[in-house]
Amino acid sequence: MSTGYIPGTCNIGPAEIKRRQGAAIIGFLAMVILGGILLAQHASTGLRTVIFIPAMLFATGWIQARSKFCLAFGFSGTFNFGKLGELSKIQSPEDKAADRRTALMILGRALLLAIVITLIFILL
Repeated sequence: MSTGYIPGTCNIGPAEIKRRQGAAIIGFLAMVILGGILLAQHASTGLRTVIFIPAMLFATGWIQARSKFCLAFGFSGTFNFGKLGELSKIQSPEDKAADRRTALMILGRALLLAIVITLIFILL
């Protein structure tokens, strides 16, 4: 029976993907609402940097959903293709290393995207 797990490539199934899509939507909405408030209040450049928080939530959720890979699972050596909360442990050290590399890549991409969004917002 195939679980769908592919080391360093895919460690979440449909339920977990939907969870990350939900996080991306929440992050996006929070970004838009907070951004609107900050712009309406003519917030200082320093205060505008708080947009980074929802931008990071959006970026992390979006990238994980598109990648079908959870960075937290990648760091913890787990995967899930069943019901939410039903994690399976990875036994192979090589598979764990591949997952950690992918998790670091996703984290880096999410940070970069959140920083770009923040910089654009600051320049508005």
